[in-house]
This record gives sequence, C-alpha cells and structure tokens, in this order.
Amino acid sequence: MYNILVVDDEARIRSIIKKYAEFEGHTVIEAGDGMEAVRLCRKDKFDIIIMDIMMPELDGFSACREIRKVTNTPIIMLSARGEEYDKINGFELGIDDYVVKPFSPKELMLRIEAIMKRMSRRDKADDTVKKPNVIVELDNGGLKADLTARLVYINGQRVDMSPKEYDLFFYMLDNRNIALSREKLISEVWGYDFYGDARTLDTHIKLLRKSLGEYSKYIVTLRGVGYRFEGEA
Repeated sequence: MYNILVVDDEARIRSIIKKYAEFEGHTVIEAGDGMEAVRLCRKDKFDIIIMDIMMPELDGFSACREIRKVTNTPIIMLSARGEEYDKINGFELGIDDYVVKPFSPKELMLRIEAIMKRMSRRDKADDTVKKPNVIVELDNGGLKADLTARLVYINGQRVDMSPKEYDLFFYMLDNRNIALSREKLISEVWGYDFYGDARTLDTHIKLLRKSLGEYSKYIVTLRGVGYRFEGEA
C-alpha cells in the first residue's frame, strides 16, 4: 500500500481523504499548508502527494515547484476552480493529475491507483536491458527525437518537456500518420484505468504544441475524432 501526503488547509477535506485512503489500506500524513508540505517532503519519502492549490503560507503551485526540486513523487492537484489556466500551470510544473472540487473520494482513490500502476510499469521498463537508441528525425533533422533516451531537439537545441508531454509526443511519433482517437490516446498514454476526461488530453496537446514551436504543424486536429501526427522520417 502507499504512503500518501495530503495537503489542504481545510481539515474536513483532509479528514475525508484520510478516511477513504486508510480504508484502502494506505498510510496518510497530513499537512495544513504548502510550507509544511515542503518541509515534510524534504524530510520524508512519500509514494504520492495530494495537494490543494489555494492555501495560506505557500500556495499549491509554489509548493509543487519547491517539491519538484527534491523529488519526482507523483502529485495530484485539488482545486475549487476548473479553469484551463490552472490546469496548464499545474501540468507545466509536472503534476500528474488535476481534480476539481467537489470530488468523489472513491474516484480520487481510483486516480491514485491509476497513477501508481503507471509508475510501476515505467519503473519496470527502466529496469529492462538497455536497447540501442531509437532516433527519429523530421525536416532534415530540424526536429529530432531520441525515443530511448527521452530527448527532443529542435534546430539543434534541446527542448525540456514535462514527463507526460514526453509520453504523449513519443506515442504519437511512434504512431505517426495514424488517426488516433481521444479514447485511444488516453488509454495508451495515461493507461486504461485513467479516470479523467478528454479535456486533460487537449490541455496536454496544447502544451506539446507550445514545446514543439514551429514543428507543432505536425500535430493535426481531427475534428470529432482526435489527433494525428503527420510527417515522414
């Protein structure tokens, strides 16, 4: 089971999450603000963090930024607002999921399980025998991706992406010139047990296009279907 850090200035919210998490067999540590969360992450190790955005002392975004300096522990953001700006800001900071209040505690537990399963699969893949680097180049090398090392270069300059942007980009690149439905992308990139909606995918597509700059032209929107990455290596 998992060691979970729950960060929220509302004791009632922490209590509800703790009740359901402990029922599932997890251990829960509570923090009432972002400053306390950062201190705990510097001192202890957690399997996953559930953190509110609007908090005193240090808001969730700022706390996430500090936490990412010391650990890549998965983070689920909680917010009473569902604005796209908040989601984009969170995903750019490297959070793994975003849940809008009010939420279903049961669904939150399912999201935790989905994230931890993805982490487990990724860890197993990292432990496999190292394979020769798989490199894809488009536009005479203007866009270069090393799928094995998870590196992307645009006109010779390395581009930094969030972990999920890498996952999405490499999957689309590996399946270029194929129409990919939203459902297919969500199931393959987030996992069949991903409990989100298509808006999360669309937000990440927007972030990916921003990262690719002039080469965002390769990502074609298929209205009513999904997306296609067009291009010949």
